Amino acid sequence: MAYAELHCLSNFSFLRGAAHPEELVERAAALGYRALALTDECSVAGAVRAHLAAREHGLKLIVGSEFRLEDGLRCVLLATDRRGYGELCRLITRARRAAPKGRYRLERNDFVAHSTAPFPGLLALWLPGSRPDPTEAAWLAAVFPAGCGSRWNCSLAGRTADASNRCSARARTGPAAARGG
Repeated sequence: MAYAELHCLSNFSFLRGAAHPEELVERAAALGYRALALTDECSVAGAVRAHLAAREHGLKLIVGSEFRLEDGLRCVLLATDRRGYGELCRLITRARRAAPKGRYRLERNDFVAHSTAPFPGLLALWLPGSRPDPTEAAWLAAVFPAGCGSRWNCSLAGRTADASNRCSARARTGPAAARGG
């Protein structure tokens, strides 16, 4: 079975990720992954290192970024092409400029003000909290209509079967949850 990790943090996510982007790519290739998404928090700083390593190991690299909005909503945005990468970088720049150095600030209105929806070349993955809020899923589905929905399998590692079933039902109408194991 082919596997692609769609949410992976490197040491460019300070105090959260431990490995260098090159090490993550090397390990993913050794495990037989088809692709790896490098999704550091509000950053694409490790993308070049990961790209060089992915090319060396024959692994498809997906560039993305994780965001925590001011209202608590968490999501990962994945670039599917150059246009999506540009949109992602513009969003990161907007978020970094709105906060003191070393931090970022992003609100739901920033997505509307940032670009004309739908965002071209970007897919969204919802990262729900311990109590998934269906309004978060609905909002992401509205902002990213082409990049949400039933494309993704819902996986809630360590959660109850009932919670996974509720999430699976939401995934059919909105973005699914993607969680590392």
